[in-house]
Amino acid sequence: MTPSFLRPFGPTSLQLSPLGLGCWQFSNGTGLVGKFWPVLQSDMINEIVRTSYEGGINWFDTAEIYGNGQSEQLLARALREALPADSNTYIATKWWPLMRTASSIGKTIEERIRLLEGRTIHLHQVHQPFSLSSVSSEMKEMAKLAAAGKIQHIGVSNFSAKQMREADRVLREHGLRLASNQVKYSLLDRRIEQNGILDTAKELGIAIIAYSPLEQGILSGKFHHNPELVKAISGPRKFSTPFRAEGLRRSRPLIDTLELVAARHQATATQTALNWLIHAHGETVFAIPGASKIHHAEQNVKAMRFQLTADEIEEISKVSLFACR
Repeated sequence: MTPSFLRPFGPTSLQLSPLGLGCWQFSNGTGLVGKFWPVLQSDMINEIVRTSYEGGINWFDTAEIYGNGQSEQLLARALREALPADSNTYIATKWWPLMRTASSIGKTIEERIRLLEGRTIHLHQVHQPFSLSSVSSEMKEMAKLAAAGKIQHIGVSNFSAKQMREADRVLREHGLRLASNQVKYSLLDRRIEQNGILDTAKELGIAIIAYSPLEQGILSGKFHHNPELVKAISGPRKFSTPFRAEGLRRSRPLIDTLELVAARHQATATQTALNWLIHAHGETVFAIPGASKIHHAEQNVKAMRFQLTADEIEEISKVSLFACR
């Protein structure tokens, strides 16, 4: 672990690495969204977690919906089996709200804790803004869990700027703050810069957690250099727009720019895209790239070992805007 990587996480006392490890791919091929990724063997999961931790990543983001708890369980096992007992790691998970009321937050927390082998939940998030209860009701239930010591901090995911403000307002009434909003954000999806989410986060001091920061691997450039790789993808992502011929054509100038800048830092397009995310807006944005292979984890951690210049960030930003249109 390299302490110099760490930065304050929003308004909390947590000091986290700018990159965490997204653990959706640990779903074990189970549940509503688990089939998006191939099944990973335990040894591979352990090595991914170990490589991430030894490279400087100190937090891991999972969720109830990832394999119906399989991701939480496999993550906890990997932390136990692959890391030293005294390793200083942090866990973020999420409550799935669809077709549920806020009362389910409290009713399901013991299952989260059980699957995580009793580890502290440092950040508990509402996964989506769509439920049978209001934002206010959800935050009040989260506040109860914090008061009871079941969770440490409270976050949301996919919330609008207005919903972020409401969540933070309610939590302040309980002496708490909204820690974060986890949203889709990458060089190919910069909507949060236009819809008020990023501005609101900066104004309130709330952290942004960027999921899908590499657009499911598109920003690595490997599919541009060898489009045949798209055919080998297992799961539905191969049918999404970025992986189609037109999508690859549109994003090619961005890949070329990323590779040009990367060469200056002895880095890769993947690392440069991640570095842009975690430095383009000061310390506001954290990112959670996944890793289904050891070399993915190695790529991730190396993205924290250099810093793009302001001119390079601007250069990449300009090309990125064309690719986003």
